Amino acid sequence: MIEYIRGELVELTPTTATLETTGGVAYSLGISLHTFSSLEGKEKGKEMVRLYCYEQIREDAWTLWGFSTKTERELFLLLITVSGIGPGMARMALSAFSPAELCNLIVNGNDKMLKQVKGIGPKAAQRIIVDLKDKVVTLGIDAQAASADQGGSLVSVNDEVKDEALAALTMLGFSPAPVQKVVVKILTDTPDAKVEQVIRMALKML
Repeated sequence: MIEYIRGELVELTPTTATLETTGGVAYSLGISLHTFSSLEGKEKGKEMVRLYCYEQIREDAWTLWGFSTKTERELFLLLITVSGIGPGMARMALSAFSPAELCNLIVNGNDKMLKQVKGIGPKAAQRIIVDLKDKVVTLGIDAQAASADQGGSLVSVNDEVKDEALAALTMLGFSPAPVQKVVVKILTDTPDAKVEQVIRMALKML
C-alpha cells in the first residue's frame, strides 16, 4: 500500500492533483474539494506537498485518491465500507463537508444534511449513520479530533436555523460546501438571526 506521495504540485483542479516525484514520475490523484482548498495556490509556485493515499484497484482501472490529512483519509475509508457508498460518493461527501462537519453529522444522526450530498438518498444516509456512528467515536475521528487535525476549532451555532438555511440555499442551486461556510460565519457573527435573515445575508455573500 502507498502511504503517501510527496512531490511537486504541478497541476491542480477541484477534482485532481498531479504530483511530480523524483525521477520525473508524475502521479494523478483524485481529491475532494476539502483537499483542493488546502492545496489551492500552491501549484503556481510548484510547491512540494504530501498527500496521503488510497489505492483503488479494479480489473479495468487503477485509481489513486489523495487526502491532505490522515483524518480525511480515515473518514473516506470508513465511508466506502458502507453498502452502496463507493469512492466517488465518498469524495462527494468530503467535498460537501469538512471532516469535522461530517463527523458531527454522523455522530448527531443528522440524515437531513447527509441527504444534501448528491447521490446519497434517505436509505444511504441512514446506513452511514448506523454503520459509522460508533466507529467514528471508537477511532477517535470525532469533531474535536478532526478539528485539531486541521488546526481549527468548531463553532457552536443554532443548528436548526443553520440546517433550514442550508437546505433552502441548496435548493436554490448553491453548492453545499461554500454555503456551509457562509451560513456558519453569519450565525457566528449574528447568533440570533432568523432563517429568513440568514438566507438574505447569504445571498449577498455567495
